[in-house]
Amino acid sequence: MYAPLKPLVLGTSLGALSCLLCGGCSQMTTQALNAEGVRLYQQGNYQQASQQFQRAIASNPRAANSYYNLASALHKNGKLLNRPEDLAQAEQLYNQCLEYDANHAECYRGLAVLLTDTNRQDAAFRLLEGWTARSPQLANPRIELARLLEETNNLQQAQNRLVEAISIEPNNSRALTALGRLREVSGDPRQALANYQRSLEINRFQPAIAARVATLQATTAAPIPTQPAETRTVQQWQPNVRY
Repeated sequence: MYAPLKPLVLGTSLGALSCLLCGGCSQMTTQALNAEGVRLYQQGNYQQASQQFQRAIASNPRAANSYYNLASALHKNGKLLNRPEDLAQAEQLYNQCLEYDANHAECYRGLAVLLTDTNRQDAAFRLLEGWTARSPQLANPRIELARLLEETNNLQQAQNRLVEAISIEPNNSRALTALGRLREVSGDPRQALANYQRSLEINRFQPAIAARVATLQATTAAPIPTQPAETRTVQQWQPNVRY
C-alpha cells in the first residue's frame, strides 16, 4: 500500500501572506503546483502529476514535500507500467526529500515500500531502524517500523514498537489505532477496544475505527468501563507492558 501524498495547505493567514509577499511568490507557487499535482495524482494521471511536481521543485529546490510527491508519482507509475527507471528515480527522490527533512515520515514510509517492492526488505528494515536510532524522541519512526513488522507477520515485535511509540507520545492516534488493530488480530478484543476508544477521543474523524468500536462493543461480553478523564494515566502504554 502506498503512502498518501502529503497535501499542502492552500489557505493562508494575513500574517503568512505578508511574509510571502515580502519574500516573493516562490512558496505560493510551489504550494499551488503541488496542490495541482496532488489533484492529478488522485485522478490517476501520474505522468501529468509528475510534471507539476517537477515544476514545484524548480520553483523551490529545497521543498521536501515536492521531492516526496514526485517520488510517489514515479513510484506508482513505475509499478503500474513496469518501468524500473521510474523506480530508480523515485528512490533517488525519496532520498533527496530526506536530505531536506530528516524526519519526513511519509517519505520514510514510501522509501521503505519501494525497497520492499524491489526485493530489498532487509534494506527497508535498516532504513527504519536507523531512523529510530537517530530520533529516539519521536514516535513516528517506531510507528513506521511497526507497520513493516506487521507486513512481515512479526506481530509481537510490531506491538512492542507501537507500545514504545505511545510511551513517547501518549496522544498519538495513529499509534493507538494501529495497536488496536494488532490486538484485535491477535485475539484480544478488550484491549483492542480500549485502544480504539482512546484513539477516537483524540481524533474523532475515523469512521472506520468508530465502526470497529461499535462492532466490538456489541460482541464483547463485558463492556470496558470508561475511566474518568481526571484519573486517566499512561502507565498502560509503557514499553514493559505485554498483552
